[in-house]
Amino acid sequence: MTPERLNELFPIEQQRNYIRMMQGRGGLTRQRAEYFVRLWAYLLLKQREEMDGCLPRSLDQLSAPEGLVACTHREAADVFYSNKERGSDRAAGLMIDRLAALGLLDKRYDGQTLSLQIRSLPELEIQASKEPIQFLADNFNPRTDAISVANLYARNYAELVRDGEARAKIARALRTWSHSYPVGMRVLRRTDNLNVIAASILFPVATESESYFFQSPSKSFYLTTDAEVDPIQMAALGDESCTSVYIRAWVIDPSYMNGTTLYQLLEDTKQTLIRMQDNYPGICNLYSLILHPMYEELRRVLGFERICQDSQRSYTWIYLAIDRFLEIDTKKALSNLRM
Repeated sequence: MTPERLNELFPIEQQRNYIRMMQGRGGLTRQRAEYFVRLWAYLLLKQREEMDGCLPRSLDQLSAPEGLVACTHREAADVFYSNKERGSDRAAGLMIDRLAALGLLDKRYDGQTLSLQIRSLPELEIQASKEPIQFLADNFNPRTDAISVANLYARNYAELVRDGEARAKIARALRTWSHSYPVGMRVLRRTDNLNVIAASILFPVATESESYFFQSPSKSFYLTTDAEVDPIQMAALGDESCTSVYIRAWVIDPSYMNGTTLYQLLEDTKQTLIRMQDNYPGICNLYSLILHPMYEELRRVLGFERICQDSQRSYTWIYLAIDRFLEIDTKKALSNLRM
């Protein structure tokens, strides 16, 4: 197996299908997604040749190679920069480090040989299904869903969630919020195995915390930092002075990101806001935070306006009146979505 044969055995169009899915993961630009998909396919083909004594005629779909596969920085450079101005071996090494930091692969160097292992990504290992998958909008269950939603959040915001302690903190916060106000916490789950594939967390905000929506977004980060106290506090149940709802999380597993799941989660979010009005009759402002470019297009078609951007990163507070959100023709809005 040589890097030059990659496009022959795993055609460009198939690569693009995986690249599109990979772009939904936090921290992955299109270019990084392309490099990872090409490296994944190359390592898989190289291992199959080693195990079977010959290369397959073609690679129909990707699955994680079994264990470590030797791969030099020179090989990686040839895989990454094929048909382009060739990057250096050092640049390829830095890219491997970045992909490892994003949790996509593991690497091992024994002093002589660099070996790489693709982490299992079952959501991207496409399996043929005779029956279409159905989804159920449901309440968040802190006993069964906290870890799943924490992992979903972490995959979407991989640039910010860098270690296991951060994921554990997210799970603890989810359980705490659910205990305080379960109405605002919703999930979409598969009907066949009940696995969570999307989540929304609508957080009623105490009046004294509203000023954070007009400051640099990074000043209010909590789940992804070492901060012990959450800067944005929840309004007490029945607080008539509460006017704001913070969409604390609104995430869909990238492999399920399509018009059907978007519509189902948006419509469920509307119904959840209506139920929240019974507990907080004064709510009229809906705020969210754009951390991942994947959701920028959704912001556009729904009509959220940008109100404050971080001075260092592209993170942006966005706003829409709740009354306007509830009036949105969801199907019409999604018909204008460029996915």
